[in-house]
Amino acid sequence: MASGWRGALVAGRCLWVTLLGLGALAPCVWAEFVEPPPSYSLRSMAESPTRLPCRFRVQEEQLVQVSWTKEHPDGNKEQIITAHRTEGHTEFGRFSGRVHFESSDPMENSALIIRSTEVSDEGRYTCHISTFPSGNFDTQLSLTVWTMPISSLEPVEVVEGQSFRVAATCRSVARPPPRLSWETELPGVAQNRSSEGGAVSTHFSLHPLRSMNGKRLDCLVWHPSMETPRRLSNQLVVHYPPDAAVRGYDGNWFVGLEGASLRCDSGGNPKPQSFTWTRRDGALPEGVAEEGGVLLFRRPLSLMDAGVYECVAKNSVGVGKAAVEITVSDTPPHVPFTSLMIIFGAVAGALVVVMVISIVIVHCYHQRRNRKLEMELSVKAEEMSTLSRQASIRRMNSINTDPRIQMEENLPLRLESSMRTSLSSLRGPQGKRGSTLSMARAGQDIQERAGPLYSSYRCRDRGMEREMEREGERAESRQSVEMYMRNSNIMQNPGLPPVWDTAGAGPGERGREDQDEGDEADSSYISEALSNHFYPSNGVLRPKPHSNAILIHPRGQIV
Repeated sequence: MASGWRGALVAGRCLWVTLLGLGALAPCVWAEFVEPPPSYSLRSMAESPTRLPCRFRVQEEQLVQVSWTKEHPDGNKEQIITAHRTEGHTEFGRFSGRVHFESSDPMENSALIIRSTEVSDEGRYTCHISTFPSGNFDTQLSLTVWTMPISSLEPVEVVEGQSFRVAATCRSVARPPPRLSWETELPGVAQNRSSEGGAVSTHFSLHPLRSMNGKRLDCLVWHPSMETPRRLSNQLVVHYPPDAAVRGYDGNWFVGLEGASLRCDSGGNPKPQSFTWTRRDGALPEGVAEEGGVLLFRRPLSLMDAGVYECVAKNSVGVGKAAVEITVSDTPPHVPFTSLMIIFGAVAGALVVVMVISIVIVHCYHQRRNRKLEMELSVKAEEMSTLSRQASIRRMNSINTDPRIQMEENLPLRLESSMRTSLSSLRGPQGKRGSTLSMARAGQDIQERAGPLYSSYRCRDRGMEREMEREGERAESRQSVEMYMRNSNIMQNPGLPPVWDTAGAGPGERGREDQDEGDEADSSYISEALSNHFYPSNGVLRPKPHSNAILIHPRGQIV
């Protein structure tokens, strides 16, 4: 608020007033308008509320009345509303019911509210303040009312071949007047016009062509109340007659062909409403029907169906015609060599694709199967390893304090020791190969004759063989039985001489004899030992009684 208008206001109100009969002087009183500032103007939109500010400040004074008036262009003032300190407020004329004070105490805040602003509310307003004892104070402001644009677009249907003419018209009304423009790629001319009351219009003219049909022709409305222009979308409509064409005949019609048909394709805007089929030099053949723009041959073709067929399409603008000459041959046409090559190539390509897909599927299947087998083998190997460990643990945990059972469990160790002793007694430095063969034959002979004893030992060790499932262990068990039999013979007949050669040489002095002779000697020795110490009974080889013999039962009992 400028200090100049404050000083003028105070200077105009500070007066030396002579009080009749008192002869005294009244003091100078200070008062001012807090709002609005001088020469204040505001803008409002139609159909929206508007606030007219007015606030007065005074010292040692009392506000008595507040009133608002509107000044017309001819200078006359129209009373709007008045508020008195004691008598309340009153609304006048066309403003009655449309205005009210912003505050419940107009003496404190005298701002005026217009509920719904109208274009006729635009003008100059005065806020009048009455005080006691200083008098009256006034402030003025200007109101401008804007309106949102009211726009419309009127397209015009044009026909191909017409002269240069208007294709669309765009209109808009607003305060202040809006600005109109066209957005299009069509070649044409725009003409703008303005009228009183903020109404403007624009016309777009061109030479209509069928290629322009459906092209964009938008109107843009520009106004200060809007940040971006308003777009009125539109597409140009151009009417043109049909452009007919007959489809469906490929030049290879023959007698007996079924399902033949002719179609009348036509453009045109609007779409054709009717189609007519005729045949030159005669009527349509029997068995032929019209369905819209399609001519159907409901029977196999014959030579009588040949001729020139004509289609006529019609819309509101004009007529389009098209004709085709049909030839019907006696026999079906041969497929060209190029067509056969194309067909064969397509079939071969399809087969190759199928083959590749099959190979890929089979390959994937075998990969999955191999992976599954590998997993199963690894699981089986782990199970066998686990079973082997469990068997070893069971054998270690099966140790018992019973001496008879320990004797039976230590039997394989005794057999192995006896076997080593027998091997050392049978082998010589010169006859290793022959002695080994003799031992193998002797072991086979002992196994055949000592069936029951061998079977009892086999039953004793069958659990281990089933768990380990290895052929080497079975061979080791057979060798152990052979050693046991030899050691048993030695124990039962201590007087038997060791297995020396017939020449009487010691174990380390055995002569170099032929391999066959050593084998025969070993076999005869084993046979003699069996006959001296065992006797057959019911198909079982049983030991002969001996004063120094100690027999061990298979269950660990000493007989």
